[in-house]
Amino acid sequence: MEAESAARMPSATPMIPPAAMTAAEISTNAPGEVRVIRRNGKVTGFDATKINVAITKAFLAVEGNTAAASRRIHETVAELTDQVVRALFRRLPSGGTIHIEDIQDQVELALMRSEHQKVARSYVLYREEHSRLRAEKAAETSVESGSEALQVTLADGSRKALDEARLKRIVAEACAGLDGVDSAWILEETRRNLFDGVPEKDVAPALVMTARTRIEQEPNYSQVSARLLLDSMRREALSFLGNGKSEATQTEMAERYGEYFADYIRRGADLELLSPDLTRYDLERLGAALKPERDLQFSYLGLQTLYDRYFIHSHGQRFELPQAFFMRVAMGLASAEIDREDRAIEFYNLLSSFDFMSSTPTLFNSGTLRPQLSSCYLTSVPDDLDGIYGAIKDNALLSKYAGGLGNDWTRVRGMGAHIKGTNGKSQGVVPFLKVANDTAVAVNQGGKRKGAVCAYLETWHIDIEEFLDLRKNTGDDRRRTHDMNTANWVPDLFMKRVAEEGEWTLFSPNDVPDLHDLTGAAFEKAYQAYEEKADRGELKLFKRMPALTLWRKMLSMLFETGHPWIAFKDPCNLRSPQQHAGVVHSSNLCTEITLNTSDAEIAVCNLGSVNLAAHVTDEGLLDSAKLERTVATAMRMLDNVIDINYYSVPQARRSNLRHRPVGLGIMGFQDALYKMRIAYASEDALKFADASMEAVSYYAIKASTELAEERGAYSTFQGSLWSQGILPMDSIGLLEEARGGYLQMDRSFTLDWDALRERVKKFGMRNSNTMAIAPTATISNICGVSQSIEPTYQNLFVKSNLSGEFTVVNPYLVNDLKKLNLWDAVMINDLKYYDGSLQKVERIPEDLKALYSTAFEIDPRWLVEAASRRQKWIDQAQSLNLYMSEPNGKKLDSLYKLAWLRGLKTTYYLRSLGATHVEKSTLAEGKLNAVKMDPIDDAIPVKMCSIADPECEACQ
Repeated sequence: MEAESAARMPSATPMIPPAAMTAAEISTNAPGEVRVIRRNGKVTGFDATKINVAITKAFLAVEGNTAAASRRIHETVAELTDQVVRALFRRLPSGGTIHIEDIQDQVELALMRSEHQKVARSYVLYREEHSRLRAEKAAETSVESGSEALQVTLADGSRKALDEARLKRIVAEACAGLDGVDSAWILEETRRNLFDGVPEKDVAPALVMTARTRIEQEPNYSQVSARLLLDSMRREALSFLGNGKSEATQTEMAERYGEYFADYIRRGADLELLSPDLTRYDLERLGAALKPERDLQFSYLGLQTLYDRYFIHSHGQRFELPQAFFMRVAMGLASAEIDREDRAIEFYNLLSSFDFMSSTPTLFNSGTLRPQLSSCYLTSVPDDLDGIYGAIKDNALLSKYAGGLGNDWTRVRGMGAHIKGTNGKSQGVVPFLKVANDTAVAVNQGGKRKGAVCAYLETWHIDIEEFLDLRKNTGDDRRRTHDMNTANWVPDLFMKRVAEEGEWTLFSPNDVPDLHDLTGAAFEKAYQAYEEKADRGELKLFKRMPALTLWRKMLSMLFETGHPWIAFKDPCNLRSPQQHAGVVHSSNLCTEITLNTSDAEIAVCNLGSVNLAAHVTDEGLLDSAKLERTVATAMRMLDNVIDINYYSVPQARRSNLRHRPVGLGIMGFQDALYKMRIAYASEDALKFADASMEAVSYYAIKASTELAEERGAYSTFQGSLWSQGILPMDSIGLLEEARGGYLQMDRSFTLDWDALRERVKKFGMRNSNTMAIAPTATISNICGVSQSIEPTYQNLFVKSNLSGEFTVVNPYLVNDLKKLNLWDAVMINDLKYYDGSLQKVERIPEDLKALYSTAFEIDPRWLVEAASRRQKWIDQAQSLNLYMSEPNGKKLDSLYKLAWLRGLKTTYYLRSLGATHVEKSTLAEGKLNAVKMDPIDDAIPVKMCSIADPECEACQ
């Protein structure tokens, strides 16, 4: 940006040099080149220091050039320049061109946001005056800007005229059927950002970048951006296949999709990217079954994510289009079916409609030469070098093909324990965890996403205190695991000792080997016996401390580092349908899987999620008939994964084929609430969480019995809770008996469970486990809904992931505000200023403030209560993030005790606001405007008996 044309103010002479700023570093290190189009059409490189000079002149023109003013201005200008550059680069994460007027718009916006009203006013008046002068000069000379046809430069260096007629068709198709979008503006703005001789390859991205700048003003521009991106994708795919015309509009592609699909499958097989088995399908029939119009339902974030991370490519060139992608996944999942074309079409329709979505590994690898389709692997690490390094090797092999890992490390002896073979002393579990951490970094899931592992340790392990410190940024870095997730595996006895303010004893597992496999009353009896042995001096290596001291450190580290997460051993085991066949020693990477592990078996789980929002009608009712159909097909797809899956280690194959567990979950819970006009923090939301999960549970169990009737029950069915007619809702009684009063869960139900019990006992179950609610962080983006069971993070924010940065705005909120004539530039600015919150915007009605409360404005106990209602129906667990705007020890103590008391099996991340966000959310009198921890017992009964601190706010 030129200082002369950007912010030149009358008689303004800068008295200070431009600073060497972060903004300049940003522009230097940007992922792609950014160029500036000046008003005369000339293209220059982006230079952040020119923005600094322009803003400096604006300040000096208003405030003068005294030494005191210069020092103050220097700091302010540096900060404002930084803001401007960051805003510009959010719009151009991969490089591109930007018009000088857009840069000036951002400068003007930064001045207004920072409340420099006088400078902003002077700057606006200056821009208006010079705009008038330019218009007068143009009129005098009769120069019509842009009247000449633009030339584009082809890959071979030759030039041709820009095909503006085709641009109009593409933009018109992108805007068709969408309210609030302006095709003429997109064309005009795109042309303004092009220059004569622009590379042809830059034209299509310019269309996308133009449309996406308006997403924050109108959410439908997200779909426009996606449809414009589709044009580039079609060109890339068709040119790669090289059989005729290398570009097509959406209308033209609808006629060509079937032909393209057959060519794509054959080419993928020839390149050894797809299984040759796919070529033996009736490709003509499958191609005819594709629904090209479903390409139009994507949001920009969803389609860009698919393109960047999921589509088949050769040497970086993608030749897979969305409907071909969904059919490829469906074909892979139907490959063992007898009527596989029919099933492939059935599976395709479920995926492409977004009613259900398979997990990321399934989407990555279905239909390929090595179909590693499973999401999660759980292992138990033995207490010897061969076993430890064998487990680490297994981690590497499993991670290579996109599996997430959960490792149980409890058996590894603690620091100071005797090593018989060398007559030495052990260094404990931490050095081995460091090796496991570095292995996850080295083997990054086939280069598609970061390797990910979570280590679990039981609370009685002698190394537990060092384990709590693993994620700290201070201390000996050789005893830190900065890339590994960690989780506490907490027995109920520990929680009882915390409640009763008792003592807690730490042991080395080689001295107490049976504790690892014991749960409930048997664990308590054995543990107390070991404590007595320690008291008698029969055990030398142990440590005794107040249980509250350890609990407080667990919560302190959770707040400080986000780890270790807290998961509860006994409910995971006492409610496990498979407790006759082994022990659950840990959960998985995301804390939703609870399956048995041993030296002989690595637990495997295959995941997929129902889009709950797609099963709520326009009238705000749950469509049970549609949900039943969706769940039945989804369960069949998940069961097929078990037989098709590529297993990189034999223990995983053995385990999965014996027990056949799957994990059907949900996503879009918040969207469903919006459609039903229900606030997340309400009794109605708890009732919906209960009723919707009851329906999913009923239909999932029913579908598994139907598969058992067709294909046979899983091999270890006899002896399971299923075989005894004990369904997930019934297993609460087993936990209640073992807890001895420390359990408060709702036990109500609405469906005919007696009939289903009898069916389960008669036909068996095809799957040992059927349900688990995963985070769905990426697949929910594909479907364009809120992830998993999460509340809305913010109503307007910029989301960053491996595909870049994306503006996300809540379309439900925008629609409501439009109806009230409240959606305008001022409202957008307010949302930005208040970090996507409505609570301090006075003109927003109170009912909308409640409906659109964001995650940090909802009392986290509502999240726990809703999770408890779901946990009633789930045979595994759920990835439950907890949000707290201003955590402290008392609140954390109350919240996690409540989670245990309400029968949750696991918890996931604790998320808190940064200091700057908390400050912006503070009212004038100093009280936090976001989460309030005042009593809500009338709405949520959270009486916590003797486990609660008598002074705790939550218990009053």
